[in-house]
Amino acid sequence: MDTESTHSGYSSRSGRSNRHGDRSRERHKATSSKDSSRSERSVVINPPDTPSQDSPVHNEETRGEEDDNWGETTTAVTGTSELSVSQEEVVGLGKEIQDRTQSFRRYLPLVVGSCVGLLVLATPLVFLLLPAVMWPDRPQTCDTACEGLFLSISFKILMLLVAIWALFLRPSRACLPRVCVYRAFLTTLTLLLTMSYWLFYGVRILDAQDEDYQGIVQFAVSLVDSQLFVHYLAVVLLELRHLRPCYSVCVIRSTDGETRHYNIGQLSIQRAALSILEYYYRDFPLHNPALLSASKHRAAKHLAGLKVYNVDGYDGNQSRSTAPPAAKRKDNAHNELYYEEADYERRVRKRRARLVVAVEEAFTHVRRMKKEDENATPSDIMDVHEAALAVFPSMARAMQKYLRTTRRQHCHTMESIQKHLAFCLVNNMSPKAFLEAYLAPGPTLQYGPERWMADQWTLISEASVTSAIKEGTEFLLKCLDFSLAVTVKSIPYIRLTEEYIDPKLHKFILLLQSETSV
Repeated sequence: MDTESTHSGYSSRSGRSNRHGDRSRERHKATSSKDSSRSERSVVINPPDTPSQDSPVHNEETRGEEDDNWGETTTAVTGTSELSVSQEEVVGLGKEIQDRTQSFRRYLPLVVGSCVGLLVLATPLVFLLLPAVMWPDRPQTCDTACEGLFLSISFKILMLLVAIWALFLRPSRACLPRVCVYRAFLTTLTLLLTMSYWLFYGVRILDAQDEDYQGIVQFAVSLVDSQLFVHYLAVVLLELRHLRPCYSVCVIRSTDGETRHYNIGQLSIQRAALSILEYYYRDFPLHNPALLSASKHRAAKHLAGLKVYNVDGYDGNQSRSTAPPAAKRKDNAHNELYYEEADYERRVRKRRARLVVAVEEAFTHVRRMKKEDENATPSDIMDVHEAALAVFPSMARAMQKYLRTTRRQHCHTMESIQKHLAFCLVNNMSPKAFLEAYLAPGPTLQYGPERWMADQWTLISEASVTSAIKEGTEFLLKCLDFSLAVTVKSIPYIRLTEEYIDPKLHKFILLLQSETSV
């Protein structure tokens, strides 16, 4: 009797689980009969936890639950694999490969520049040493003019070395999607020039075994002069060409509409995007997604007031009865927005006043203690960092409430606030100077990289990113949370005219009458 009641209760509670369990056992039997004739590459799905065989009811319930949650509680085991790799390890492996690729792309221009620079500097020296090495039995005469050329080529090579280090051997600021056209052109030109000199040197000097050593030195000097001219061309193309402003770009952040305008020169699209990102981290305030929650909350409230009707079962009386409240809510939307913003501004002013008073009292206490420490013994004097830690609790509550009200609590940590407080105390700054970093949102670079909300950017453009920008060019800089829309406008041509004004026309006569009070 107990057995029947137990069985009936189980069937009423987990009949669906039994059906799933029977199906899974049938599938398991069918696959197991087929697996005997297959190779070891078959896949067997096993649950991670095997239930106890003492209780059949618990066994069936467990199997039913495992069949319902198969995506979360099963493990795939292969017959030929002896090493199991988790999903986290696969993601970590992909990230490691991506980091290596980025590091390779970052240091590849530096390696190429180093190799080309080494070839450029070593070629003139090799030109001078090869004749003495290949035919040492022939005397290499060098008069005063030849020695002067040695002095000239020595200083030119030294200047070329410094110039190459200053222009090409600098760490890259960013990883661009395409190769810089001007850098590729200059590298190709340098290699072509060096190879041309090598061919001429091999045919006219090495093969002919020219004994005019002064002519060989003059040939090496001409090579160094050509390389200096190529470097001058590189300075013009890479550093000077884009300095004159030619275009005005408008940068708009997609989430909050923050807008800035900048003047840039003649650049390619990818170089212009890099310059705009540098301006962004310097000028744009930190992106704060928490400030957008208020507008989303109002939109959710507005959508909650809307009703959806079935077209097939449309009821005209119901729509007429609910239409006036919906229209009334729509008319009151601007009132809700007005009072919400007014209440938010009131709370911000209140929290700000409390924070200002708390900070001023803390700084006043520190100054008073500083005067008392002048008469104290050296062992009783407190360190500046210890003073910051001692004063911080008096303003911590007001600071926390203000940051929560302004939704910037994620931008500042307790350690960063204490560090900034110690910095202000060391440099004898005022309370207003301390509060300036918290009363208004600062630029993105003021915060740590973990607060930037943008690690990798994607350049989206219809035109080729290596093409030059022009009037009407538009592209998008997209990151994980927001994007920057960029529009390019040409700076108009300005015509100034001169108008001469005779200085004698500025003279006037003031006639005073005796009847006046003056």
